[in-house]
Amino acid sequence: MQYRIGIIADCLRLPFKESMEACAKLGADGVQLYAVEGEMDPDNLSSAQIAEKRSIIREFGLEVSALCGDLGGHGFTRREDNRWKIEKSKKIVELALEFGCRVVTTHIGVVPEDTGSETYQILQEACNELAEFAHERGAYFAIETGPEPADRLKKFLDSLSSKGVAVNFDPANLVMVTDDDPVKGVYTLRDYIVHTHAKDGIMLKKTDPKVIYDFFAEGGIGDLRLSDYFLETPLGEGKVDFDRYLQALADIGYGGYLTIEREVGANPMEDISHAIRFLKSKMN
Repeated sequence: MQYRIGIIADCLRLPFKESMEACAKLGADGVQLYAVEGEMDPDNLSSAQIAEKRSIIREFGLEVSALCGDLGGHGFTRREDNRWKIEKSKKIVELALEFGCRVVTTHIGVVPEDTGSETYQILQEACNELAEFAHERGAYFAIETGPEPADRLKKFLDSLSSKGVAVNFDPANLVMVTDDDPVKGVYTLRDYIVHTHAKDGIMLKKTDPKVIYDFFAEGGIGDLRLSDYFLETPLGEGKVDFDRYLQALADIGYGGYLTIEREVGANPMEDISHAIRFLKSKMN
């Protein structure tokens, strides 16, 4: 199956117009844009500025595959933070629709195994509100895989009142953090996948995924070094079996974006160019 290839434009570390130009030259079909702060924060954008950015994206023959609406911290696991996070997330959905895009990706925090826990109930409450808001507008909040195994995430999604909360499938996160099989995960989450990240990596040492995501949420924990636990790699150099992974996506009928995410590395342009060549070689 042929997939559209996207790039998380912020990975290129360039100003907006230069970034769009670079993505087009690299051969991308679309871009994913961070929309939580800075010039793409919905609170900072006027109608004229949105129109200008849309025009730049079209000028280079691109479309927006998704917006990233990850507001950081502990996701939606803390009730005291959820009111402002939900309202901000709704604004990001409305911004996505302005860009002709129906997907906002996010992390919601680690879904606990105990379905009767207070944290589980808090996540359900927040995600039900987000799901219904998105569904009414023909959009999706897409939870990124990684903090919990695919089976647990599916059980959580099945418990929600609407299909407006879906999945942004990141195979590398499952490999690096959860030690879950991304190929099996595709089949498990087949009814929910609306967007994917093309990323690769290796687990170096297994630990509770909550430890890793708490590190991100709190900006570092003691002397914990993430480099002891996992390594993100260029595509094809990690433990994601892309032949089987792409076949699994084809088997479930997924025909959307493979959006390249490269969070580390000194030369993101070179790494992303390599990733595009790698993905296209797998689709020939």
